[in-house]
Amino acid sequence: MRLEGKKVIAFVSDDFEDLELWYPVYRLREEGAIVHLAGEKANHQYKGKYGVPAVSDYDFKSINVNEYDAVLVPGGWAPDKLRRYPEVLEIIRTMNKKEKPIGQICHAGWVLISSGILSGKKVTSTPGIKDDMTNAGAEWFDEAVVVDGHLVSSRRPPDLPQYAKAFADILAGE
Repeated sequence: MRLEGKKVIAFVSDDFEDLELWYPVYRLREEGAIVHLAGEKANHQYKGKYGVPAVSDYDFKSINVNEYDAVLVPGGWAPDKLRRYPEVLEIIRTMNKKEKPIGQICHAGWVLISSGILSGKKVTSTPGIKDDMTNAGAEWFDEAVVVDGHLVSSRRPPDLPQYAKAFADILAGE
């Protein structure tokens, strides 16, 4: 239980990539982390791309970022919605400033782009947003997982084992 006592925010919105949300959430919970889902509305059911539901624990506005050790941003089409909320962008910026783990996979890079934190960072993402990532100042790699300090990025669902392990390792301070 190396993550016991750690608290993580996982963002959720409709059309999240089901596996990219749930795989890391369950992996972190298995190691003892408390993972809260945050959406536009609290106690609201969001549907993943393939119909798997996720009920938010909190709304974005009620999150006290100082109470959390890390944040996860799933992929799918949800990141295009998530990046439109100033509260989401501010949470990402605050976590970045405090050098707390930020996990992003697939299209989740859009949220980090809109947060303005990728300049000079090494990342990966779905190849479909490679140009967006590089235009935001990041150095993009076609690898299963890229770790640059506190930033952990990954490409797609087949990379989830490497991504979840790398994120858990960073959160554990390893």
